[in-house]
Amino acid sequence: MTSGTLNITEIFHSIQGESSFAGWPCAFIRLAGCGHGCIGCDTAYAEEGGSVLEIDEVIRFALGFQAPVIEITGGEPLLQPAVHSLMRQLCDLEQKVLLETGGFLPVAGVDSRVHKIIDLKPPSSGVCDQNNPENIELALAAEPTHRQTFEFKMVLAGKDDYDWATSLLDEYRLTDSFTVMMGVVYGTLDPAELAAWMLRDRLRARLQLQLHKYIWDPARRGV
Repeated sequence: MTSGTLNITEIFHSIQGESSFAGWPCAFIRLAGCGHGCIGCDTAYAEEGGSVLEIDEVIRFALGFQAPVIEITGGEPLLQPAVHSLMRQLCDLEQKVLLETGGFLPVAGVDSRVHKIIDLKPPSSGVCDQNNPENIELALAAEPTHRQTFEFKMVLAGKDDYDWATSLLDEYRLTDSFTVMMGVVYGTLDPAELAAWMLRDRLRARLQLQLHKYIWDPARRGV
């Protein structure tokens, strides 16, 4: 294995709560640091602190859970260049690797074997203007066999966010080629309301709930 270090907030075993992999047991590797200041961020504790660990140690810890899926998340994991070595080594070990990124930084350098979950921030996040359009363009330019390694996620707080989201989907025709997950900001938008809008508009996207927040206390860490 290649040496190197990463600043890690936590490594834990839980149920995947979001994305098209929702419901699967998953080993989570949460990297520290972000700095984008999204309104309503539910992992603000990952902004600072953390523990510096060797990549080899991170891999051993994650593999110890024997989970069918390993997700690398944050914070914003792509802020730490060594994350690319971590992802590559996990893929070389024939692990199913997910990357959940806030969508601010380009995913162009991510190993092609990694399944990329790209968050598209709506207006209510306060950072909508920081979405990186390069990620959408990269996904659209990918060979058909590689498009399955991209999916997009939107977490919405109200009708204005929904209108923004549907406009974006129409502009890029994302649902023609990619899985698009739409969820709600927990406790802010009623999932039934989002479901009604999606059904009314015959939207070819998937509604998601943050399963971990319904299984455990929404404020609980490490789940």
